[in-house]
Amino acid sequence: MYRFSCFSTVFKQIKFSIGLALGGIFAVQGVAAEPACLFEDSSLPASCDSLCSGIDDCCGSYDTSCFSSNRQYLTGDWGGLRTDLAESGINFQADVTQFNFRTVSGGLEQDYRYSGHGDYVMNIDAGKLGLQEGLFVKVRAEHRFGESLAGATGAALPSTVLSDLPVADNEELLLTDVLFTQAFSQNFAVFFGKMNTLDGDVNAFAHGRGKSQFSNLAFVASPMPLRTVPYSTLGAGFVWMENGEPIFTFTAINPIDTASTIGLNELFAEGVTLVAETRIPTTFFNKPGHQLVGGTWSSRDYVSLNQDPRIIFPVIPIAQSSGSWSLYWNFDQYLVTDPCDPTKGWGVFGRAGVGDDDTNPLAWFLSFGVGGTSPIPGRSDDGFGAGWYYSGLSDEIGPLISAAVGGISDGQGIELFYRAQLTPWFHVSPDFQIIFPGRDIADTAYVLGLRSNISF
Repeated sequence: MYRFSCFSTVFKQIKFSIGLALGGIFAVQGVAAEPACLFEDSSLPASCDSLCSGIDDCCGSYDTSCFSSNRQYLTGDWGGLRTDLAESGINFQADVTQFNFRTVSGGLEQDYRYSGHGDYVMNIDAGKLGLQEGLFVKVRAEHRFGESLAGATGAALPSTVLSDLPVADNEELLLTDVLFTQAFSQNFAVFFGKMNTLDGDVNAFAHGRGKSQFSNLAFVASPMPLRTVPYSTLGAGFVWMENGEPIFTFTAINPIDTASTIGLNELFAEGVTLVAETRIPTTFFNKPGHQLVGGTWSSRDYVSLNQDPRIIFPVIPIAQSSGSWSLYWNFDQYLVTDPCDPTKGWGVFGRAGVGDDDTNPLAWFLSFGVGGTSPIPGRSDDGFGAGWYYSGLSDEIGPLISAAVGGISDGQGIELFYRAQLTPWFHVSPDFQIIFPGRDIADTAYVLGLRSNISF
């Protein structure tokens, strides 16, 4: 009989091209290595295991001998119930991300805005429950609140994409993941159900759902597939994995966004979107990295640029076109790693993509940057990032948009952030962005903000 124990941790890493975060068990993790281990150039010290020890066993519980700041989660271990449920195959994660951002100069509006996003995830291992070996179920509910900075900068790519998801101008709690995954071996699994797509286009330094790394969409995922891939929809597919990492995925999804509905009535009513992606581990410079190549194709008829919170363009009629496509690539490459913990370190990243000129408002896209774990001594749980992006407007779509909004062309921008992990369950990230929106009526926008995240 196949053993499926590794899927509980492997599925944390699986981020499909359409954002399939497969079910699995998100086990409680300890605090990372002590600063003494971080980024030492010498060979691995014999005492590294002791230097890189985890948190106290009592931390995260309601034991009064532990300070609340040492808990992995704000609410602790629920008197041991959280651990008991995890051992039985049921894991809960909940967090709230808040955005305090302001356009201090330029853009369309100089305004301060407060917004936020709540994310609530349950992962079930049916094998541990004694129901079905190799079956995993993931359920995600999320909501947004407040007023985001979308539209204030004049840029097509939102500066805080998470604060407008799952549906802009809707503060209801919505189910965006009800995903079933059946593993048939250590290497092969199939999945089906309702899928959340923000986890797509995974990158070690520029991803994080807009919570823990960059905030601007340009560095959370490539914008090129967004015309063909809705945020939350029904679909099915399969994944092939090697050595615990997803190597190839293929998915067929409904091209209509159904974040606020069940989606069965709309299933394939307007065609289908097919997504294929391969992500290959690399060892350039004897350091870990990845090369990712993906593509999407949709049979849907496109007749307008519908408003999408992930790309800010007005609703504009376009000439009817049947089908659309996109191709995208990204890489991440560590340059420095912690000898005690190879998952910590910093390196470089990049993205590139092209799309269908007739239906996609963006014809091509580039981004590059640096990011990873903070190299500051004593701050091994902190993170940082600095990136630049350029988005090329489609020659076909450009005149339509220009006529509607008073002139628009290619856009570009820069984002800098530093994530300070104040406790295991609370981090804050000062953020600075310079955005060249490419609109005749908008000057260069300078954006300052503070993002915070609390894990319950």
